[in-house]
Amino acid sequence: MLYTGLGFLFIVLAVMGVFLPLLPTTPFVILSAFFFSKSSERWHRWLLANRVFGPILYNWEHSRCIPKFAKMLSFSMIAIFGTFSVMNMTSVWLQVLSISIIAYGYYFIANIQTCCKERSAFHNR
Repeated sequence: MLYTGLGFLFIVLAVMGVFLPLLPTTPFVILSAFFFSKSSERWHRWLLANRVFGPILYNWEHSRCIPKFAKMLSFSMIAIFGTFSVMNMTSVWLQVLSISIIAYGYYFIANIQTCCKERSAFHNR
């Protein structure tokens, strides 16, 4: 029950991440899939069958890679929302902290393997 609860918690955080700058979505979905894979085959299959997250999760679980479009989208969203957030902060310390988080996000995403075309298609399972 604990893992199922954590799976739902991370799904809620992922949904919040869609709307809140600097709160990531994809890592929370991956964490949710991990906890569901350990606790509920039904919810794990539900995530894998999701038309938005399913292909990315499948690639991650089987190849530890993300598609090029997901990388580019991540970089773009971090740049847009990160810049907006930093520019609207009045504290220099918060700006420095935010820039550090943004830089780490870029570093983290850049170091994830990019899926080859053969592995990026969900239907090729």
